[in-house]
Amino acid sequence: MNATAPDDAPRDLVGIGIGPFNLSLAALADPLAGLDAVFYDQRPAFHWHPGLLIEGARVQVPFLADLVTLADPSSPYSFLSHLRARDRLFPFYFAEQFHIRRAEYDAYCRWVAESLPSLRFHHQVDAVRWNPERGLFEVDYTQLGAEGEAEALGRTHARNVVLGVGTEPDVPDPLRPLVDAPGAPVLHAADYLDHREALLAAGHVTVIGTGQSGAEIFLDLLRHRPAGRERLHWLGRSEAFAPMEYSKLGLEHFTPDYTRYFHGLAEPVRDRLVAAQWQLHKGIDAATAADIHDELYRRTLGGGWPDTVLTPGVHVRTAGRVATTRVELHLEHAEQKTRSRLTTDAVVLATGYRERPLGRVLAGLDPYMRRDSRERPRVDDRFRLLLDPCVSGSVYVQNAETHTHGVGAPDLGLAAWRSATILNDLTGQEPYPLPGRTAFTTFGLEQGRPQIPSARRPVALTPLVDGV
Repeated sequence: MNATAPDDAPRDLVGIGIGPFNLSLAALADPLAGLDAVFYDQRPAFHWHPGLLIEGARVQVPFLADLVTLADPSSPYSFLSHLRARDRLFPFYFAEQFHIRRAEYDAYCRWVAESLPSLRFHHQVDAVRWNPERGLFEVDYTQLGAEGEAEALGRTHARNVVLGVGTEPDVPDPLRPLVDAPGAPVLHAADYLDHREALLAAGHVTVIGTGQSGAEIFLDLLRHRPAGRERLHWLGRSEAFAPMEYSKLGLEHFTPDYTRYFHGLAEPVRDRLVAAQWQLHKGIDAATAADIHDELYRRTLGGGWPDTVLTPGVHVRTAGRVATTRVELHLEHAEQKTRSRLTTDAVVLATGYRERPLGRVLAGLDPYMRRDSRERPRVDDRFRLLLDPCVSGSVYVQNAETHTHGVGAPDLGLAAWRSATILNDLTGQEPYPLPGRTAFTTFGLEQGRPQIPSARRPVALTPLVDGV
């Protein structure tokens, strides 16, 4: 393995991870003359949940919630610009689709990624440290080859860092030993399309998880298994196959106004709210629930009922193999306090995602980090980790701040606003003016917004043409 010489010219910003959120930041940073930014990701190219790009599945936010529009509608990286580049504006206009398909959102993001010179795929970030002598962050990385093998080591110096490492599949402990083990397939929904043909051929399939992904996978399997011989179970811990809260006033929980309100609450209150607000983002889209019921009803037209079992309020206590080719699930019903066993040929875990731990990458910054009572990083209102005042640079986070900013942290609709907030703070200017009010709801009785003094040196921008 080769080692490349450190780059002594410091970057203004180094991004770690290239998912939709850091891709949004890169797109909005691109036209800012004088801002030197680079973004690293170990993957070979951009892909957005490839295992869940099920035919017909739609993004649950409107197309205006793209990477840039809600901060800069004139950006060349908007979804409408993507349509124009593909000669698809008029077909989209007549399609009248406010919510686009997931596959189309993925294609749009890949188009943006292919257009940005600041992205570096095949680069795995190994560590971030603070160099007090130079007043800079040191970002160590491994450059990967086409097959993911290590080719060279490198180091970049940065005045500021932004973490956008995303989430990872959440697998329940009882089923963790069975995932990816030989024999009957037990897999997370993130890998659904890779195993779809095997699942369709399996004698009996169990889907665990009563959120949107579980609903989409159950519907896809149901549509493609023979009537009367569906042999599907759909189970989950939630008390019901509950619809997602999608009223207009309910959606105002995904506004900057609510995010600022939530950030100002006491830590115990925030923790209680995050747990209680699951239906804002973990329920089932009403159209998907209707499609499932319609498909089940259609299969009763010839008499009889489809061979399906849909049971909420159930959790898996333990699980194990049966003769290496089947899986036995030990179930418990939360309300009845009853237990039973279910033997199945395949299990799909639509059990969601959790924030990827930052400890490995940020171990070198641990002595400088400020944490809350549960040892989570503290994050200020401008999405910066709270660090020791001796650290003059900033470490921003994207989608790692649900505990401090609420349910909007993973929401695509706030991507452009958060990116613009970060860039405004980073530059000490306002390249992206942001609205002062975004909701009709007034959250709380006091409207004051706490101002946290900045310890970092703002990046000076040179003037841009056309007043951008």
